[in-house]
Amino acid sequence: MPPVPGLRRRLCRVSAGAAPGKSTRLERLTAMTFNEEIRDTQAARESQVGLPARRAAAELLAAVLDKKQPLDAILGQSLATGWLFDLPQRDRALTRAIVATSLRRRGQIDHVLKAFLERGLPQKSGTLYPILLSGAAQLIFLKTPPHAVIDLAVRLAQGDPRASRYDKLVNAVLRRVAKDGDRMAASLDATRVNTPDWLWERWATFFGEDRAHAIAAANLIEPPLDLSVKDDPEGWAETLSGRVLPTGGVRFLPKGRIEALPGFEDGAWWVQDAAAALPVHLLGPVAGKRVADLCAAPGGKTAQLVQAGAELTAVDISTSRLKTLRANLTRLGLDANCVAADATSWSPEERFDAVLLDAPCSSTGTIRRHPDIPYLKSPKDIEALVALQARLLDNAVSLLKPGGTLVYATCSLEPEEGEAQVAALMVRNQDISLDPILPEDLFGQTEWIQSPGVLRT
Repeated sequence: MPPVPGLRRRLCRVSAGAAPGKSTRLERLTAMTFNEEIRDTQAARESQVGLPARRAAAELLAAVLDKKQPLDAILGQSLATGWLFDLPQRDRALTRAIVATSLRRRGQIDHVLKAFLERGLPQKSGTLYPILLSGAAQLIFLKTPPHAVIDLAVRLAQGDPRASRYDKLVNAVLRRVAKDGDRMAASLDATRVNTPDWLWERWATFFGEDRAHAIAAANLIEPPLDLSVKDDPEGWAETLSGRVLPTGGVRFLPKGRIEALPGFEDGAWWVQDAAAALPVHLLGPVAGKRVADLCAAPGGKTAQLVQAGAELTAVDISTSRLKTLRANLTRLGLDANCVAADATSWSPEERFDAVLLDAPCSSTGTIRRHPDIPYLKSPKDIEALVALQARLLDNAVSLLKPGGTLVYATCSLEPEEGEAQVAALMVRNQDISLDPILPEDLFGQTEWIQSPGVLRT
């Protein structure tokens, strides 16, 4: 008798001549097994839903944590040709949420995982750690159903040749995380454990423990989106269900792709944090003035200055970033003289009425929006950046006409890159003076003024 399909390794004795109208035992077993296979196929298909998003999240985390690649850069590459290219918007949003949560809450998650990895993390295990990290983030903080998280994490491990031998470990660890992870994570000081030691020590020393906790707490919160608008901020705030900021920008909670929002194609606005808009305001009226925007890409401040009527030259050392700047200006219907040059040595024939230097920095003031920063930077990076900033400042001063204005800005919280950098510049250049910053320069926000000529937001 040939084997019956669907009865793999299931043996039975069959009696011939069943009573009319009654199924034989073989028929009943065949029907039962066929239905089981349908259910298994459906379950397998359902378990595949969300797998590409989780795979993309694990790969992105590996790129950030192992290869030290900036998250924004690899997200852009992935959207263009990589892991996110074929994903629907819902899966792209899920990937972003998993990655951002994994990075923001990495300290808590590592504490939980360490408790369940009795022998530590195996060496040369491929994407095992990103799989565990992202899985725990979903279980503890995104509140994803455990069966989906664990099954998909095991599948991810099985799909990685170096992690496949640890698929049972993934299953066991994440089951324990699902059971006890919430309680364990909640017992920790989230602001402290999610801030790497090197950053915490800096902030506690400079700002004090209480303010360090406040900064770290803010970094754990998903930020809203700020826009600079060409006109009618009240109208755009209503359209986007947001609010108008003191700077004249609009703040709201975005849903979906930025490119799909009303006004994007029309060039009615550009993405720019409210704090990032302040340096241009400090230059005062710029209409008709010659202004240099150094380290200008991607062009938010460039757009501000052109929109305000400045005769603008935008300078950036990166030709690719300058290309992005030009594309952004084109979308906005704006134009500027764009120059690819090293701003530490660039020396045009004609001087400028004003220079804006938004210098490369450690970006520690943007961790809320860029949770990868703590894992990309180090104290040695800050030392190198401080030296670069000093060279940029010295050349920026040389570009000014007599009586001209220089505004220096960074998105760093580190004093070496801010107040100390300005103080050192004043020592090196006796012919310049520090202009006070007045409340009217900051829309009445006096709490931002730290000392004459210096502000922090």
